[in-house]
Amino acid sequence: MITRFQSRKKITSLLAAGIIASTTAAGVFMPTPAEASTASILGAAIGGIQARSELNKTLHKYNDTEEGRQEYFQAMKKQYGVNNDWALNQQLDRIMTNLTAAIGAVDPSIYQKPYNYFINNENTFNAFCTLGHNLSVNTGLYNVLTNEDEIAVVLGHELGHGQKDHPAKGARRSLNMAILGSATGTNAGAIMATVINNRHITKPMEREADALAFDYITHTNYNPGATAAVWQRVMDLSQSNPSGLQAFLSDHPANDDRRDVYAKKLTTYSGGHVTNKDGTVKVNTKVFTTPAAAGGMSSHERSYFVMGNLCAAYHNGHNRSTAYANGNTVMLGDQPIMTCVDGDEPAATLAARLNQIK
Repeated sequence: MITRFQSRKKITSLLAAGIIASTTAAGVFMPTPAEASTASILGAAIGGIQARSELNKTLHKYNDTEEGRQEYFQAMKKQYGVNNDWALNQQLDRIMTNLTAAIGAVDPSIYQKPYNYFINNENTFNAFCTLGHNLSVNTGLYNVLTNEDEIAVVLGHELGHGQKDHPAKGARRSLNMAILGSATGTNAGAIMATVINNRHITKPMEREADALAFDYITHTNYNPGATAAVWQRVMDLSQSNPSGLQAFLSDHPANDDRRDVYAKKLTTYSGGHVTNKDGTVKVNTKVFTTPAAAGGMSSHERSYFVMGNLCAAYHNGHNRSTAYANGNTVMLGDQPIMTCVDGDEPAATLAARLNQIK
């Protein structure tokens, strides 16, 4: 997820209420001992077994059954509110349709549990996928990202979490850790209440979701350079408006690290022909261009879109064609590379250079 899905008391209460009630009735609540004793440790183990059993039942309901998935989805909508902006919802439908087809090409299991999704009214920069393939996008995300390709990268990352069942795995992992400390008197109901929500995505899971997002994007018509560009944009905006973005938490890779990992993937995707160093795009180690800032993008952010187009051209074999200028756009075969604006070199100049170095 972009930022960790914070504790959601209402949804937690909804999902944990039945568990807490049943564990109370079953006498699972354990007294707080003055010190950790053999008896308290044994009691914790017994409570832990019951807690695991209840967690598995609850996760199965809300993660795997259609009734539970819909119940959870409606609770999310009630919790966060629904943004019905027509244009944003049309765009979200389009992105989810494109990504679903892309994921289906490499992981057909997506069709067995289609995603539920909506735009919520939260004003922070975030999107999250939780139990049951239930996904939501904060309205605040659109205050930061305006480019559909970059938004698709963010959602591809979230769908990566869903496809690998990270929310449920994180809850199980957290429960096991909580049980280890329950000899001090933590009861099973309290453990359940703290782990039912998606608050336990690890850094390896985040990296796996990033890698999956790249695979998904390269199976769409979105610019693969958006994978690096989105994190460059976040860094640019964080510098100019630090209060406008949430701080990313320690269990997420740093923004520059995520950008650089994607840049390396792009180079690999191009067969090693295209690189980007500090916003200067090179082809076969020769400088191609350093784009001007334009369209609300910094020069550095825009350079990753140019890089992405070049990488796609090499990956798809368009590099064997001749580069040419079509108006203000540099073309390489059928692949647009860059539309020149004020501050860029002319398209004809760039096309001639590309023919020399490609």
